[in-house]
Order: sequence, then C-alpha cells, then structure tokens
Amino acid sequence: MRILVTGGAGFIASHITDSFIAAGHEVTILDNQATQKKENINPKAQVAEVDVADAAAVDGVFAKGKFDLVDHHAAQASVSVSVKEPILDARTNIIGAINLLQSCVRHGVKKFIFASSGGTVYGATDRLPATEELPFAASSPYGVSKVTTELYLRVWREQHGLTFTALRYANVYGPRQDPHGEAGVIAIFSQRMMGGGKPVIFGDGEYLRDYVFVSDVVQANLMALEKGDNEGINIGTGVRTSTNQLFRTMKNLTGYPGPEEHGPARAGDLRDSCLNAAKAKRILGWEPRVGMEEGLRRTVEWFRPRVKKA
Repeated sequence: MRILVTGGAGFIASHITDSFIAAGHEVTILDNQATQKKENINPKAQVAEVDVADAAAVDGVFAKGKFDLVDHHAAQASVSVSVKEPILDARTNIIGAINLLQSCVRHGVKKFIFASSGGTVYGATDRLPATEELPFAASSPYGVSKVTTELYLRVWREQHGLTFTALRYANVYGPRQDPHGEAGVIAIFSQRMMGGGKPVIFGDGEYLRDYVFVSDVVQANLMALEKGDNEGINIGTGVRTSTNQLFRTMKNLTGYPGPEEHGPARAGDLRDSCLNAAKAKRILGWEPRVGMEEGLRRTVEWFRPRVKKA
C-alpha cells in the first residue's frame, strides 16, 4: 500500500511511519519541519517538506505519490497556543485538513485516517470515562479544529465516498516527544528533571488526564488500515492520573532532588479527561498494552542520554 503520513517527522507519526514501513508499505512523509527533525525520519521513507496549508504544494505531493491512504497527524498541537493564536491554529488544523481532503478526492485516495483528540472534542463533561456517544463540546480552538475536521470527514464521505477513521487520542506520551514546546508534560518533566531545570506544575496539579503510550497508538493506526471504517474511535486507557501523581512518579524514576513547584493554571485546559476505549476493542480489536509505570520508565530511559543540561 502507498501511504502518505502527514507530520511524519514528528513524535507520534514518526513511530507510525516506522511501523508502516516494517509492515511492508511504501511511505511518503509530508512535514514542514522535516529537515529540523532528521533523527526521527525513517531512511526508507520518501520525504516532502511541505506545509499542509499550502494547497498547491500539497496537491503536487499527491500527484506524484499516487497514494492509497492518508494518515493525517500534521497539526498545531498545543491547546494554549490555540487560545493565544486561533488563526494560526485554524490555518494548520482546519485549512490544512481541507487541502488534504480535496487532494484525496482529486487523486483517488481510498481512505483517510485522522488523529483526532478525545481529550478535547468532548469538552468538560462529568460522564467519564467519555464514550463516543457523547456530543461534541470542545472548549478550546484546538478542540474546535478537531471537531471541525471530523465533520468535514463525514461530509467528504457523503459527497465523495472517501472512507475515514478518526482516532480520538487521549494524552499520548513516549520516546521522541518534544520537550521544548508547550504540549507534552511527560517530555517536559523528563527534560527538566534530568537536565538541571525546574519542572513547573500548572495550577494546583489536580488536573486529571488519561495517558496512553505511543506504541499502543501505533497499533491502533495499524489496525485502522483495514478496520474502523467511517467511525470515530477513542484510543485511551480509561485510567486518570493527576499532574501531581505524575510528578511524584517521575521524581522517583529520574532521581530529581527538587520539590514540587506550582505556577499559574493554563487557559483552555480541562480539569478532567478520560476515555472509554470499549469501542476500539470491539471494532479494531485494540486495547492498551503498556501500563503507566512501564511507559514512564521507557520514556525516561529514552530521554536520559538525550537531555540537554541547563
């Protein structure tokens, strides 16, 4: 199968690219930061350093690649950035998705896998763990962009016959996550705890999240190549962990000597988020395999020789 992976030089999608290539597929990566993330790029992948918001450049990649399937992970991935710069967020996350969908129809792509966000599309709800039956209720521009793209997928299915699977991720963590952005608390804590910095806990630290290890997310994408047609599917563990709990576990794993330090809460952050993944088990045959402590240990050990000392 010929597959286009957008954002393929990034954290999650680089792991997915590796798995697709290992399974015998031909993969092209579309990523506007490919040259800055060379260490993540599988040498067997073709690379197009293109911005998803550039419609003409995107269409040129499709014309050349003749893809069977698109796995779309390119995104502006920070909730707080989306609150501060909603136009930037919409340009990448909404306009970029539309450009891809238009090219899919023009060039005969059969299926579109979309990295949606179970942590944001349901908004603030007390019906946790959240199921796919909950209505969309995004409370940040980032969440709105994920909801909007899922709605576009439904329209493209109805109007153009394009098959899709929207995988609604919980908070994904693991090796290769960027520790220098605003998203990805585990990567940020890893860098600061082992690099001589000070990890800051936003707000009171009782924000609860469902953390899912990246290798489990990879398996969901592999399964979605053949299953889950025209469905939105949660990919999470159903287990909630507070930032304070996370800090204490990582302090033990890294040997960090410092105390807990708290800063202001971030705009747009939900207090509580957790996903029910029963549908993923039923439809994809997927369930999480890596527990939190094991996933954190693997993540810390990957970061340990790579941290930059402050």
